Amino acid sequence: MHAPTAFTDSENWSGGYYELAIEIGDTSDERLQLALSALWRAAAIDGCYSRCDREPKEQDEVPCTVASLAEFSHLRGTVTLPTGRRVVCGCVAIREEDGPDWLDFYLPLGALERVDERIGGFPFDEDSGEASLNWRRSLDDWLAAIGTSVFDEVQFQLGLIGFETSGSVDSGQLAGTAPEERWMGYLIPTDGGLRFDPANR
Repeated sequence: MHAPTAFTDSENWSGGYYELAIEIGDTSDERLQLALSALWRAAAIDGCYSRCDREPKEQDEVPCTVASLAEFSHLRGTVTLPTGRRVVCGCVAIREEDGPDWLDFYLPLGALERVDERIGGFPFDEDSGEASLNWRRSLDDWLAAIGTSVFDEVQFQLGLIGFETSGSVDSGQLAGTAPEERWMGYLIPTDGGLRFDPANR
């Protein structure tokens, strides 16, 4: 049986990524570090590793820091999903000179498919009935809760939840309002905190 927690099984990292992408705001190592630490705690990620070509027991952990992200590009570990199953996961920072900092927590579809047979490749089968898409509702709610925990420590500009959402839109384009037709979920700051507008399923 293929283990969805195996780093060296390339199929676990295949198929693209289901993500919580967080627009932190203007470039700031301090704010990005606060968000990274909060994310690791909120998601209860086990381990912090730089390589996916070695199993965790075959490599040393690296510090969960902005410096590690800059050096290794990706930080990886394993996480327990709402279903109780464990899968590989990762995190990457997207930083551009003329744009805001983004922090992206991702779950590879390859690993997700191994723990839930309802999950297929993107685009997801919207015609297969509500029951088959319940996996998205559960996963989206969990990612939204993680984003809310991060927001409690670092008030970010926007959160996006769904398949490869990072770079799709930024807070300046939304002006505080999610589009009526939504293929991904939105975490939008409000005067009273953070609002989650889920994807239209």
